[in-house]
Amino acid sequence: MSIRSFLGIPDQHAVTGDTETVRKVIEKLDQMDPDRARFIAAFGYILSRVANADLKISPEEIRAMERIIMERGGLPEEQALIVVQTAKTRAQLFGGTENFLVTREFSRIATREEKLALLDCLFAVAAAEDGISATEDNEIRQIVNELGLGHPDFIAVRSRWKDQLSVFKQS
Repeated sequence: MSIRSFLGIPDQHAVTGDTETVRKVIEKLDQMDPDRARFIAAFGYILSRVANADLKISPEEIRAMERIIMERGGLPEEQALIVVQTAKTRAQLFGGTENFLVTREFSRIATREEKLALLDCLFAVAAAEDGISATEDNEIRQIVNELGLGHPDFIAVRSRWKDQLSVFKQS
């Protein structure tokens, strides 16, 4: 399976009005090892899932996801932009039906260390708007359960972000 099909991007010949630059970026993503592409696509989708927990994805959250995908995924900026944009759109359109399925797939293909790294990244995305809301915190807790991580894992990572948690901020 290509990253294009996993992310739900139509075949390049079926896309009308796309630019040559976009076509070249998608071709490079398609040349990626399929397992690596699946990992990055699922990782990006789960980041979008947290960003969309409050039913809106802010520009700050988008920038945080792009930075994380570039750093953790080793992708150049133009590829990270496409991964994030596609994941964001899919999370907004199909979140209710795909959230569990994509997270379960990530859980199947990721190591424990990769799951813990994702957990830290989820808090980073949630904190991008100067604070982690209770809704985002609850979504992260749900993802932790779906990944098969334990409550102590959640608390250990969450404690590093406690200054950003809205429940601990002064009003």
